[in-house]
Amino acid sequence: MNQNKPFISIIMATYNSALYVEQSIQSIIKQSYDNWELIITDDCSTDSTPDIIERYSEVYADIHVYKNSKNQGAAISRNRSLAEAKGRFIAFLDSDDIWLPSKLELQLDFMLSKEVIISFTGYELIDENGNQKNKVIDGNDLGLLSYKDLLKKKATFGCSTVLIDSSKTDEIRMPLLRTGQDYATWLSILKKIDFAHHFPLILTQYRITPGSISRNKFKKAKRQWQIYRLEEQLPIWEACYCFLFYACRAVFR
Repeated sequence: MNQNKPFISIIMATYNSALYVEQSIQSIIKQSYDNWELIITDDCSTDSTPDIIERYSEVYADIHVYKNSKNQGAAISRNRSLAEAKGRFIAFLDSDDIWLPSKLELQLDFMLSKEVIISFTGYELIDENGNQKNKVIDGNDLGLLSYKDLLKKKATFGCSTVLIDSSKTDEIRMPLLRTGQDYATWLSILKKIDFAHHFPLILTQYRITPGSISRNKFKKAKRQWQIYRLEEQLPIWEACYCFLFYACRAVFR
């Protein structure tokens, strides 16, 4: 651990990720910023994922692997990794996504220079084979986003793009939702601070696979409504108001 540079804990949850997890891990190893640890929690994968991540943990001292005793979902897996994190800064990388080599260095410099608590970047979509889909999300400069802005989904706030200064937040834990736990987490953080900062560079590749919830607009809409009503406990009128913004953005994105 380099004491002169902030230490970053990277949180990863895996489940049957054998096709892609090695690419994700390699994108971390190739980062220009080298003061990090990767904490992987596997959620009882039935493919070769455990063998792959164990092999990396044996070679790299900064890669740590934990395993759930039973399949419990991404939120519990991420929370287990978060409980083991030692870094001042917390980053997340899904086990099928890829970081560009300068992601951590550029985003951390941005945050330190502006004393930012939480930031996110733009990202591009790739297919299951890694081919670019010529679509960029959160690519335009969105500036500062408040809790109210995020309720209305003025930004997608991709999980694999987020970086948090945990020294300036409460303990970071994700609510125990099967999906959408990352979005609910950003909302809980933004309730207690003024703004999130958008860093408008494309530094992550987000993989869309045939079984991804990102392809299913009905499931996404249902999840969004449940977060409004059950997690955020918005009154029905406010939930409808925010959902209108969400729906418009989903249609025209």
